[in-house]
Amino acid sequence: MSELRRDPIGGRWVIVDTDHPNKPQDFEYEPHTWRAGVCPFCYGNEGMTPPEIDALRDSGTGPNTSGWQVRVVPNKFPALQIEGNLERRGLGVYDMSCGVGAHEVLIESPYHQKDICELLNSEIENFILMYSRRALDLQKDKRFKYILVFKNFGAAAGASLEHPHTQIVALPMVPKNVMEEIKGAQNYFDYRERCIFCDIIRQEAQDKERIILENKDYIAFCPFVSRFPFEIWIMPKKHSTCFCHMPQEEVPTLAGILKDTITNLKKIFPNVSYNFMLHSSPINGDGGLESYHWHIEFMPKLTRVAGFEWGSGFYVVSTPPELAAKYLRQK
Repeated sequence: MSELRRDPIGGRWVIVDTDHPNKPQDFEYEPHTWRAGVCPFCYGNEGMTPPEIDALRDSGTGPNTSGWQVRVVPNKFPALQIEGNLERRGLGVYDMSCGVGAHEVLIESPYHQKDICELLNSEIENFILMYSRRALDLQKDKRFKYILVFKNFGAAAGASLEHPHTQIVALPMVPKNVMEEIKGAQNYFDYRERCIFCDIIRQEAQDKERIILENKDYIAFCPFVSRFPFEIWIMPKKHSTCFCHMPQEEVPTLAGILKDTITNLKKIFPNVSYNFMLHSSPINGDGGLESYHWHIEFMPKLTRVAGFEWGSGFYVVSTPPELAAKYLRQK
């Protein structure tokens, strides 16, 4: 019989197939393939993007020229625009405002055909530091309440340009998915006076069967209430509410576990497309929540969300996280 599992953070239920679980070879997914063509994110094509916002560069090189290791540019087709005021208003029962925000593209490296697992650790550290640098800069704008960092790798995951990149979106409100986590974490904290994410880490350390990798600062595991097969969370072991306040000495260990996690995944699912998103505390008056704990949620594109999931809000997970973690631990 399958299992119903309830997420202790947001209260979501999932159905886990424990009777006839899918093995890695049972998944039919659309593998990512590198294509030829002119790429605006490639080294030497800096003039094909909007003027850069920030970059890590070789000394002596100027903006919008070669010589960069990491480069941040405005999204050419932004979901939100930085100019203007919110102008919140109502239309009968409906709430509206202007589409104010920021939408940036962080080009992770000059290499067109290198995913994270193929970069040097120092190159990964560079773009992690830029994540933090951009978040710290964007939160100076008091209109913004939340900064979402996310990556789509591969066409199946929604990437319109294949050169590896991350998107950073500053929002004038806290998104619903994050708010559900925040409220669930606060309710747990009010009742037990402990962080639910820290308790999850302790539980995973005790159970051991869902842990994939860990080092002195971070843990990577398949959540007990995974929404998707082979879903992975990466979380700092020490309680920390905001990603951009991560200590400098923890950047190398985050780079290492991010690289190793994706490496292990791609050993099982070569060229798999994936999404990851970084959930951190809100900013500018909606942040500073002691009950929250930043983390990365990582989802390989192995299945599609269909009618049952959309209609019920339940997710059906064809590979139990305990089994997924076992496969992901294998070298």
